Amino acid sequence: MNKIITLMLCLCCAVTVAQATGDDEKMNASDANVFGHVLDKETGEHLPFITVMLKGTTIGTTTDNSGHYFLKNLPEGKFTLEFKYLGYKTVTREVTLVKGKTQEINVELEEDRIALDGVVVSANRSETSRRLAPTLVNVIDSKLFKTTNAVNLAQGLNFQPGVRVETNCQNCGFQQVRINGLDGPYTQILIDSRPIFSALSGVYGLEQIPANMIDRVEVMRGGGSALFGSSAIAGTINIITKEPLRNSGELTHTISSIGGSSAFDNNTTLNASLVTDNSKAGMYIFGQNRHRSSYDHDGDGYTELPKLKNQTVGFRSYLKTSTYSKLTFEYHHMNEYRRGGNLLDRPPHEADIAEQLEHSIDGGGLKFDLFSSDYKHRLSVFTSAQNTDRDSYYGTTQDPNAYGKTTDLTFMAGTQYAYSFDKFLFMPSDLTAGLEYNYDHLKDEMIGYNRYTNQKVHIESLFLQNEWKNKMWSFLIGARMDKHNMIDNVIFSPRANVRFNPTEDINIRASYSSGFRAPQAFDEDMHISAVGGEIAMIQRAKDLKEEKSQSLSTSVDFYHRFKNGIQTNFLIEGFYTSLSDVFVLEDIGKDEQGNIIKERRNGSGAKVMGLTLEGKSVLSSWLSLQAGVTLQRSRYNEPEKWSDNENVPTERKMFRTPNTYGYFTSTLTPLKHFTAALSGTYTGSMLVQHLAGYIPMDKAVKTPDFFDMNIKLSYDFHIYKDINLEVNAGVQNIFEAYQSDFDQGRKRDSAYIYGPAAPRSYFAGIKISY
Repeated sequence: MNKIITLMLCLCCAVTVAQATGDDEKMNASDANVFGHVLDKETGEHLPFITVMLKGTTIGTTTDNSGHYFLKNLPEGKFTLEFKYLGYKTVTREVTLVKGKTQEINVELEEDRIALDGVVVSANRSETSRRLAPTLVNVIDSKLFKTTNAVNLAQGLNFQPGVRVETNCQNCGFQQVRINGLDGPYTQILIDSRPIFSALSGVYGLEQIPANMIDRVEVMRGGGSALFGSSAIAGTINIITKEPLRNSGELTHTISSIGGSSAFDNNTTLNASLVTDNSKAGMYIFGQNRHRSSYDHDGDGYTELPKLKNQTVGFRSYLKTSTYSKLTFEYHHMNEYRRGGNLLDRPPHEADIAEQLEHSIDGGGLKFDLFSSDYKHRLSVFTSAQNTDRDSYYGTTQDPNAYGKTTDLTFMAGTQYAYSFDKFLFMPSDLTAGLEYNYDHLKDEMIGYNRYTNQKVHIESLFLQNEWKNKMWSFLIGARMDKHNMIDNVIFSPRANVRFNPTEDINIRASYSSGFRAPQAFDEDMHISAVGGEIAMIQRAKDLKEEKSQSLSTSVDFYHRFKNGIQTNFLIEGFYTSLSDVFVLEDIGKDEQGNIIKERRNGSGAKVMGLTLEGKSVLSSWLSLQAGVTLQRSRYNEPEKWSDNENVPTERKMFRTPNTYGYFTSTLTPLKHFTAALSGTYTGSMLVQHLAGYIPMDKAVKTPDFFDMNIKLSYDFHIYKDINLEVNAGVQNIFEAYQSDFDQGRKRDSAYIYGPAAPRSYFAGIKISY
């Protein structure tokens, strides 16, 4: 496999460079040129690596080390020159390009330390300023991953309002993300806006995506089915992979001591960006190698954190096929091994409890963008696919028949067309229409437990929306129609959004959307838990029908920039989701082998409502603060049975949904090259299932609350020319906010785990970049 990957990388590099480095005669030899420099408005210093784009075309470059740029042989006519960089306000300049004329355009960029003017694509499937987006989109950028020492997607997602990542198994480390109190399958996870993150990927995928693969993560809370399809009831997480911008490279290594013990977590990443001199082609290559030792917190010989080996390699490349068209290609390969339970040095079938999994994942996508010279017409044709191959063992009684094999192929293809009206009815608008086809083939077989799944899902979709917008108002009305092969009827999912800006610094938004979840196998169905020395599995009721949702949300965003340079942002958002025919799990007894069987059935319904508050403040160039808190209430309409023991009471409150949770980050830079970062998460008390085995009877446990705080110190050294070295160290979970009542031994309930993912841990790292 490594040879195949290396060959693909070499071929892609060769083809891309060969096609992009043609003679200048093939370019538009207009001799219409633009040059200049970019300065920091506050300091007056030249800014390197600023992106300079001729808007509406594929033509662009970046400023060099001295902050200067040069664009040559540009098309004639009136254009907008755009200057942008993470952490700065985007600046545009109108320019009229004339054959044989060279113009000088110099600009100053003002810092935007709370990223109000960044571009997002998740709000309406097109690039839009976050401030003017029709719906609220939060962004996790590469700076946050660095500040919090997050090495993968799961670790970074915690630092967003309304979002919480939790661990659900001591044996295998299964994690899921919750948005607005709803568990994992209610959230649509996308890679570059494509839904190839399958049910099987959802079991362990959050930990498999390395941070150095990610440019940013866009989080859109609330229903988004009318935009991105089913399972977007709680929200959408859109992982935007990194694009090549300039010739650069980076090598990092971090080592952590888990619990201050001899259990170490080693993480090494390598990435490079290669761009041709004419900027017509580029490639971003990334790789990660992670090795984490198993960790036994209470000394009973059974893991609380499984052993983990993870390798990832991939790339994203582009080829500008003309002034108004672009081809983008992304590929990634992930290989992962994880093992939990006890007796890890023996084959899994010789252990008392063992969960061992080996994943091999190959995925990628191809996209072609074409737009008119006036940028009014925009057409995209795209396809993406991901194949997962998994070998597994789930066993509790030294059973050699507990090995399993799972494969999952996800494929999607589609096209999207957008047209910008100068005026449609009453104001300018953007019309977006598209077709999509999604296919997923899941085969799962575990002979020892008589479990066999052969599920084929195909969904044909049509979506249409129109957004009327100007700087003060935005009205978006859209709908999506999905034909799912497991549902007899076509599902119609409408969407409506309103944005009102009474002033430039106040955004008021309201939205409505509907969504659905089909009666198919979900991520937790692909996972087996160990309860009291027995196996617990999930099956679906024969009459299971789709679950539907209705979502409402309103928000107010306040921005203010003081004369002394202080920037502030305060957000208040209210949300409400009503679920009908909600999926619930009920214990229905045991099979002939003695395995516990949980069945997914349609419940009476549920309601989730709450309030999210978030504040950001940049008090000076050396101090910034950010914090968010969510207050919520999650209840079933009627009490639901969750245990087969008649003496255990039913519950209306949803399990694992704290009424209060939040996060904070703070960055202090007292010296130019020294940074101190504090971050943390708060998880309020919640209700958790604790199944019999280690304890005599099933019970619902009210957990304590947790405050998990981290600190990271880093210092940058300039070594030689453009080469820099960063050294860092810190402590995660300083206050040892960690679960204290784990079950012990073979009869433990492996799913009885809550709170922060790891105990107090110490880390140190280095990064070399150029």
